[in-house]
Amino acid sequence: MTVANLRPNMSHWQERVDLAAAFRWTARLNFHEAVANHFSLAVNDDGTRFLINPNQMHFSRIRASDLLDLDANDPTAMEGPDAPDPTAWGLHGALHRRVPHARCAMHVHSIHATVLSTLADSRLLPIDQNTATFFDRYVIDEHYGGLAFEEEGERCAALFSDPKKKVMIMGNHGIMVIGETVAETFNRMYYFERAAETYIRALQTGQKLRVLSDEIAEKTASELDDYPGQDHRHLAELKAILDSEGSTYAQ
Repeated sequence: MTVANLRPNMSHWQERVDLAAAFRWTARLNFHEAVANHFSLAVNDDGTRFLINPNQMHFSRIRASDLLDLDANDPTAMEGPDAPDPTAWGLHGALHRRVPHARCAMHVHSIHATVLSTLADSRLLPIDQNTATFFDRYVIDEHYGGLAFEEEGERCAALFSDPKKKVMIMGNHGIMVIGETVAETFNRMYYFERAAETYIRALQTGQKLRVLSDEIAEKTASELDDYPGQDHRHLAELKAILDSEGSTYAQ
């Protein structure tokens, strides 16, 4: 199927298709939180115009044509029947105004990452390859301030000051993952939740952890940073599965 030409009059169609596929697969993985989480993708050069999911629409139903096209600098986006969820606007609007390297942003309350965010020590120690992937590549928000309306969204966006750190462990809340593309960001979100699951399950044994040295953890993370094309192949395979099932995501 050639999905890029199904809606020739709707802008950024391929980007919409990729984002819709990410929504569908996130629901299948049970990483979503009912109708409460949000993904966004910048579609202009300065990153301030972005696609985002409609207000409180279940991830498993979202189609490419359903995505809202918003301007982070236009507060009238919150007016009218098609206004986004206020916390989506607060959090993602701030990111796309303040963090140019956050082209794509995915916020979820996936269970193991959220459990990690509730610990007094929310570090993800490098105890295997997946956890080492994120060595020195995340920031921990220690100051949860309630729902992510505009003030809270601005505070969170300010924490992404280091372009190397593309995951925010949102203390008492969940995670925010950023990247250049849908494929890169989804792949990072997927592996962070897998890494968090491994770490939480290891903690549950009550045994002493075998923690990798900083040197080996950084070597592993750097090697994975440069690993060729896995993120794009990951998303392409997921879209191939959805297409073979007759999914409506690309409509």
